[in-house]
Amino acid sequence: MRHLRTSPPNLQTLPDYLGAGLRLISIGLNPSLPSVRAGFYFANPRNRFWKALHGSRLLSANYVPASGVEHELVAHEGIGFTDVVKRATRGGHELCAADYRTWAPVLEEKLRLHAPRCAWFHGKLAYRNFLRHSSLTSVPVVWGAQPVRIGTSIIFVTPNPSPANAAYSLDDLIAWYDRLAACVAAD
Repeated sequence: MRHLRTSPPNLQTLPDYLGAGLRLISIGLNPSLPSVRAGFYFANPRNRFWKALHGSRLLSANYVPASGVEHELVAHEGIGFTDVVKRATRGGHELCAADYRTWAPVLEEKLRLHAPRCAWFHGKLAYRNFLRHSSLTSVPVVWGAQPVRIGTSIIFVTPNPSPANAAYSLDDLIAWYDRLAACVAAD
């Protein structure tokens, strides 16, 4: 696995966990401050990502959410991690258009370089802002598989597991993650 260092050294963020031949690249909106402090993605104990992931058919085993877990997921499950914007904030509402203009093209380059089977966006907001500032044609954003690809990579959007997104239950998230697993297996 190769870590792509795409942020300035003085920017506190989470590293990318990327490499060739990945099944999925999990793409969050941006790192949360609790995740940066803890040193791993989706570290906020109220975030439902890890519970939904373990409840779904995406994994062959359970993993302890802690610093370094991403190495295991890359090596054993073919799941990498990155974000649309690499600047950590207390919440997505602190991001501005300049963040997306800066980081969306960087993400597009990473996805084209690593060509995962699937680019997995957490939330319509993340994907919509990526689309707006990438070279892809802007299309209506729906849940699930998108009508466009990035190179050969499928694009799939699931509800954001953030505690701020209470409109979707844990069961809803698990169902969407299972649809993602079926989509990746079928491609």
